[in-house]
Amino acid sequence: MAYSDYVKAAKLGKKDYQNRLMRGELPTLEVLDNILQTEKTVKEVSLGLVDIPLNQVVGTKTYGRSSSFSSNFMPLLDADTEFAQKWINLSISQENEGIRDPIKAYEYMNKFYVLEGNKRVSVLKYFGAVSIAAEVTRLIPPKNDTKESKIYYEFMDFYELSQINYIYFTQPGSFTELQRLIGKAPDEKWDDSDRTDFNSLFSRFQMEYNSKGGSKFEHITEGDAFLLFIKIHGYRDLLDKTSNEIRDWIVSGWEEFELLDKKEVDLRMTTTPKKTFSLSKLLPTSSPKLKVAFIYEKNPELSSWVYAHELGRLHLDHTFPDEVETVRYDNIHPDNIDDSLNSAIDEGCNIIFTTSPAFLQASVKAAIANPKINILNCSLHAPHSYVRTYYARMHEAKFVMGAIAGAMTENNKIMYIADYPIYGTIANINSFALGVKTVNPRAKVYLEWSSQKNFNSNELMGEIQPDCVSDKDLSTPELEFKKYGLYKVYSDNIWNLAVPLYHWGHFYSQLISNIMDGTWKSEEAKNIKAINYWWGMSENVIDIISSQWLPEGIKRLIHLLSNTIRSGSFNPFTGIIHSQNGVIQNSEDQTLSPNDIITMDWLSDNIIGRIPDISELSDNAKPVTIQQGIKPQNDN
Repeated sequence: MAYSDYVKAAKLGKKDYQNRLMRGELPTLEVLDNILQTEKTVKEVSLGLVDIPLNQVVGTKTYGRSSSFSSNFMPLLDADTEFAQKWINLSISQENEGIRDPIKAYEYMNKFYVLEGNKRVSVLKYFGAVSIAAEVTRLIPPKNDTKESKIYYEFMDFYELSQINYIYFTQPGSFTELQRLIGKAPDEKWDDSDRTDFNSLFSRFQMEYNSKGGSKFEHITEGDAFLLFIKIHGYRDLLDKTSNEIRDWIVSGWEEFELLDKKEVDLRMTTTPKKTFSLSKLLPTSSPKLKVAFIYEKNPELSSWVYAHELGRLHLDHTFPDEVETVRYDNIHPDNIDDSLNSAIDEGCNIIFTTSPAFLQASVKAAIANPKINILNCSLHAPHSYVRTYYARMHEAKFVMGAIAGAMTENNKIMYIADYPIYGTIANINSFALGVKTVNPRAKVYLEWSSQKNFNSNELMGEIQPDCVSDKDLSTPELEFKKYGLYKVYSDNIWNLAVPLYHWGHFYSQLISNIMDGTWKSEEAKNIKAINYWWGMSENVIDIISSQWLPEGIKRLIHLLSNTIRSGSFNPFTGIIHSQNGVIQNSEDQTLSPNDIITMDWLSDNIIGRIPDISELSDNAKPVTIQQGIKPQNDN
């Protein structure tokens, strides 16, 4: 039996060897000493005796026996060799009592290279073992700014807390996100119970995920897929689920993993031409109306953001009085959003708009469970296939607002009060600053964040002494705030110069029209991809209202800039742009791509201030920032 196992293992090895050779790849084991000839190490650390994942054992420390194995660690030598007999003896030991003697290995960049025990690794891999005991020495490379280095150093920090070495990611920040999702503080260590629970859930996920074909994905790891899975379904909730339930959720949400591997976001920046289509073809005769739910994180009376969306809902009621019925859910938090989504679905809502990025993952979970319900989330740069996302190009209006501020300032001090450091917000800030610079290169923009702990606008204004301030975009009738939009500051009063507007009503009515005339269905791509609507001034989703008392020259400037942006003949992010650290972010004849605009993590050189770390934010601001936050450029 053991002899036939060796023959089978050798066949697997030779097959792998030939396949890799034909693809021009290294057909034998990697050799760490060869890698270290071109790579430096700064430190050796003994990890002691630990279990290491066999799928991360990729080679040998020295050249030695590396050519005796194919890259999958299956043997290559003939069955009548001494090497083969030793392999056979080990396989007998494995079947009778299990291989217990630990190997010696080096770990480098979370891959393991065997110093002693190659045949033990080979036998265990052949029999499908998951891990092997090893005396491990870690070789630490110098830290640098590459993505690989950042991920590895984050892994080492995570390992110190968890002693978990079998999960890895392709994106920086993922280990920190995992620590948060399992309910741990950033520096909180794991106990044995934590490790047991995690290993149980990850193992069950890994088995079901790979049985469905997850190992075939080219651009994501099992860790990436697992992180997405617990984001959607919740780590604590998953711990009590059976393997069958986990398998069902993996199968029903499989497109999410396919999209994660492709990383495709179909950014719809213009409206789609209408088609002739009747509402009756979309809805059953028993439900002649579309019932649309709006789910708000706060309420329209106290939140200008919610108030803007509420105006959009009312516009929808007015535009489609006979075809559409709307309902709203106020003061919904991330911890009870699941209940609100289920209530909206139970009440017969065909379409649900969740108007906060903090609701994104709950929206995806509900959409997977209810594929006939159209759920849209107000967020940006979200790669999900089961929900569509939407946002507005507010940076277009912010450029015009900056130009007004640059022209109206007298002391060249302009204060910009931002809310959350999330996708899109940095573009708004930079666009405003570029508008200022266009008309007044001497002026400086002082950036402050209302979402930071202990934020006090009066104290900051007293320190900075700005004469123009860009504040929240809108007030609400009940609060009657005067400090919104762009205003000029006087000793005893303010003058509201201009206000940028979200016309969510135009957006919502266009989307509902698309659903009613069939355009929505025709937009569904043949290939799986995320659909993100990102409309701006040309689609009448963004506009500016200015004071009638502005000088005539500034009124003409507003008209000129707004029309050129609306027509597409001018983009605020065209031409040379210098960031705070002196880097040129754009060339003279180049326009930044939409993706570069959305994911900006730098600030223009005429801005005084920085992007805050999440630890500096108030508790209310953290959920949105965790979901959609921009990592500061200087946060390594």
